[in-house]
Order: sequence, then structure tokens, then C-alpha cells
Amino acid sequence: MITPADEYLTHQTPYTFDSVFTSDRNFYDRYFFNGYSRDGAVYFAVAMGAYPNRGVLDAAFNVVFEGVQYCVRASRALDGDRLDSAAGPVRVEVLEPLRRGRITVTANDAGLLADLTWTARSVPNEEPHFNRRAGNTVAMDYTRMTQHVAWAGTITVAGRTIEIAGEPWWGSRDHSWGVRRVGEAQGGRPPGGVPQFFWNWAPANFDDLCTLYTISEDAAGVPWHQAGVILTPYPDARESHCAVHHELSYKPGSRHIQSATITLSPATGEPLVLTYRPLYQFLMQGLGYGHPTWGHGMWVGPNETSTETYDLAAIDPMRHLHVQAVCEVEAGSRRGMGVFEIIVAGPHAPSGFRSLTDTA
Repeated sequence: MITPADEYLTHQTPYTFDSVFTSDRNFYDRYFFNGYSRDGAVYFAVAMGAYPNRGVLDAAFNVVFEGVQYCVRASRALDGDRLDSAAGPVRVEVLEPLRRGRITVTANDAGLLADLTWTARSVPNEEPHFNRRAGNTVAMDYTRMTQHVAWAGTITVAGRTIEIAGEPWWGSRDHSWGVRRVGEAQGGRPPGGVPQFFWNWAPANFDDLCTLYTISEDAAGVPWHQAGVILTPYPDARESHCAVHHELSYKPGSRHIQSATITLSPATGEPLVLTYRPLYQFLMQGLGYGHPTWGHGMWVGPNETSTETYDLAAIDPMRHLHVQAVCEVEAGSRRGMGVFEIIVAGPHAPSGFRSLTDTA
């Protein structure tokens, strides 16, 4: 089917843009955005994913305000027009590729409203390609780029409208695409052994620097994917790739971090030591990650919206392994803000976890 995207000189296959290069039903194309006030008191996150071989487009907008995480989620049938980036009340617009974009959230039962514009602080960083198998199947085969941003606009939450004016809020965004497990379970032979996944992803913003650290490790603590980068913001934007080292301290009774020390070592120059101190945990389930009904790519209907709230003081941390810790970040005399996203599922020897459910 011919769609507006077919007007552009950007085809990657002999087919029209409504078809992707593979018949794998787990192919996805996904946006993520986050932002935070300079003191971390307010945090928001946005996600939107297209699943062409499942016929689904879903989105979510969440805000943490005064200890409560407010969520609105939406999902609709994906038609052939891949340029229609809206689901329910959530819309994502590209204003200037890699430099500016806009997110709007219109009326919904959660009372969450937003009109937000992001502007790039750094160049987009292409992380190393993800390629991972689970038994006989491909679990990951995708690319992700991450970029640090500044925000302006308004958010309405819990009946209050917050103006982002004067000093811009910071945040980050990523765009990933390829194959990873999405939607309903696929069936077939399950992978053997105890499920295991160790994952860190931690972008941070300072007045004069942006940083990114990410690592994935097996049960013995051997990295199978890792990256670190120090970026100078615009107008003198540049990036320096680094070796990475991490030291994590866990909150007792959980697998959430109590603190983290990350060392980024460029090829030349002194290492940069980052210390992350969490203010609170943002639950990634609010954006659909691991949600039993609103999981990514799951069919919930042709045009559906739902709302939910989480009292962050009352959650069971072992029911929410996948979180972003909203953190104050120190780098020598620098003071900044960032997030430390973490999943530690199953055994991980360096953390002292030997089974599926033990805690610090």
C-alpha cells in the first residue's frame, strides 16, 4: 500500500514503507523520552512503539509528582501510514530531525496534559548493536541511539499546571528499532535454565557535559554489551567514547540501587567518575514494560486508552525489578541530574545474587 512515507528517497527494501525488511512478528520501532526538573521533584516519561507485523501502535505518558506516578496508556490498530505517530491522547512529532521535536497529551481520564518541546543538547550517540540469542531464537537484534535534550512547555498533573520556563529541564531520549521480544508469548520450546538479565542504562546531564553509560552482563558478570560516552553540548558538540567500570550498592531487601559509582575512561585524558544517588524509583511498567495487559505490542483493541496510578512509597520492589532511579549525579565538582535504569533478574555473581528471587 502506498503511504506518505513512500514519497521520500529513503526506501531500504523493494517494498512500500508499510512493510519492513523481515516477517519476524517481533520487529519494532520505538521512541522513549524522559525529562526532570533540576531538583528532581517532577519526572516525566513518554514511550511510543510501532509493531508493523503485529498491526499495533502503542504509547504512554507518565508523570511522577509528590510521590505518585500517574500513567495514561493508549493503543490502536496500526494502519499502513507509519508517519501517523499518535495513539489515543499521545502524539509525537518530529520538528527538525535530530534537533527538535514535540510531544502533546490531550484530555484523558488521568487528567494528564502536556505540550512539550525538546531541543538537542548533544549529538545522538549510536550505541553498539544489540545481538543476543535465547536458546534457538533471536532475543535481540536491534540498534538504539540516545540523545540528551532540554525541555520547554507545560505539564498538567493532579490538577496543577507546571510551566517549564526560564531554566529548561533536562532529559534524554532514545530511538531503537529491530527485533526484540514484544507482544504476546510466541510459544515453541522455552529456553532452558534460570531466567537471567542484568542491564544498566544511565544518561546524565550537567551544565557543561552529558554522559551515557550502559552495560549488560551474564550471570557470571561477563559483559556482552557495553558502552560509555562523554559528550560536550551544543554549540561545540562532540563525543568521546570511553571504557566503563561500575560499582553498585543495592538497597537492602531489593535489587534497586542505593548508590552507583561509574567510571568513564576516555582514550586520552583523565577518567570521569560519576556518583549516582537515587531520589526515588520510576516504575517502567507504567510505560508498558512487562505489563500483563498493556505490554509492548500487545493487542488490546482498535483504539483503547487506560489510566493507572502507583503510590511509590507502597510498592514491592521485587514486583518491579525494571525501574529508572531518578538521581542526583556528581562528577567531581559538577552537580547534575540523570536516571539509572536497571534490571537485575536472576543470578548475577558480582551482585551476590544466586537465584531468581534473592535480594540484597
